[in-house]
Amino acid sequence: MRSGRKAAGRQARRPAAAADPAASDEGEEARMDEPEWRRFVAAYHHAHPGITERLFALADASPYAWLAEPLRDAPGVVLDLACGSAPVRAELPNADWVGIDLSAAELAEASRRGRGPLVRADAGALPVASGRAGAVCAAMCLPVVTPLPRVLGEIGRVLRPGGTLAALVPSQTGLSPSGMLSWVRVMAALRAVRQPWPNPRARDGLAGLLCSAGFRVRSDERRVFRLAVGSADDAQLLAGALYLPALTPRRAEAARRSLARWAVRGRHLELPLRRVVADLPTGRPSQEPT
Repeated sequence: MRSGRKAAGRQARRPAAAADPAASDEGEEARMDEPEWRRFVAAYHHAHPGITERLFALADASPYAWLAEPLRDAPGVVLDLACGSAPVRAELPNADWVGIDLSAAELAEASRRGRGPLVRADAGALPVASGRAGAVCAAMCLPVVTPLPRVLGEIGRVLRPGGTLAALVPSQTGLSPSGMLSWVRVMAALRAVRQPWPNPRARDGLAGLLCSAGFRVRSDERRVFRLAVGSADDAQLLAGALYLPALTPRRAEAARRSLARWAVRGRHLELPLRRVVADLPTGRPSQEPT
């Protein structure tokens, strides 16, 4: 692994949460071009390192533990793609794990928490030799990393034949009627119709995308977690944890006040997530990019 290399440019990374799971994918915010999106996400994670981990800490069970389950016995190096504050590291304490992210602020937060080794690099230009990894972990990043075909190509390149990819992504399905109403309440407070995604198909359609990219899908499961939103602090975290480029500071402050009134003891917000586990077929050798 060429751990000293730093990729140039900006990398759009993992979303902070699966906001508005039932919303459509069209709208003004979804028309951001790739450079605009990368600038927004880079600035967001510079200002809010570790926010995804803090939000998921409100869940009734750990999404990261669920994601890590199929990787616990993976042989060889486990690459944690767009690792952020590296919460998956704690779930794989005995693995030959390496976290990769482009955000210096997120990597600093991971280091502060004692997690490593860490490499600063772009998901679309991994400083890793072909066939080096036994597994790749992708927590909440595939709907937003760009360009996605290049990222999937890099994952396929660095995986050894038979290697495993485990990905966690937001899902649009699985909300109960009351869960849907709760999300309507949250998004109304933020005065937002939807959350934008550069790669909307890399949510419930991720299994199909991976098959098209040459992977063999082993499992595609959805699970609905429940976030406890029982205090003003929880509400403030939720209001800041969603990718909403059009959100102004004034609107954000009004949303925090509104959601703080809504947050009471026993309040929960449903969060549907999808875990897709895939293998690189043994008949497909990894190759250095041309």
